[in-house]
Amino acid sequence: VQLQASGGGLVQAGGSLRLSCAASGRTLSRYVMGWFRQAPGKEREFVVAISRSGGSTYYKDSVKGRFTISRDNAKNTVWLQMNSLKPEDAAVYYCAATINDDPYIYNGYVYGYWGQGTLVTVSS
Repeated sequence: VQLQASGGGLVQAGGSLRLSCAASGRTLSRYVMGWFRQAPGKEREFVVAISRSGGSTYYKDSVKGRFTISRDNAKNTVWLQMNSLKPEDAAVYYCAATINDDPYIYNGYVYGYWGQGTLVTVSS
């Protein structure tokens, strides 16, 4: 499956952005989908994931209540709605797909497919 992330940009602290991840090549419903991020000088970190049906979601503690992941398998698209953005949320955000399930989905190494990344900049 090929993944294309988009929607990043510059936003003021407290603002919102909606990231999209469009899939092609294979049906998205085969995969658990995740978003990871990497800030300059830092390691890539897990942000959020969603089960194949969308019925279960898994969030990094620091984004709970601010970020929402959703998916539409018919449209082969996953979204990440980010509200109340903070400067520490600034990073390159990557969408990724895995055939693995919880509890492994928090580890980027189990994701076999990655989008190209979209840059989120949050000004204070």
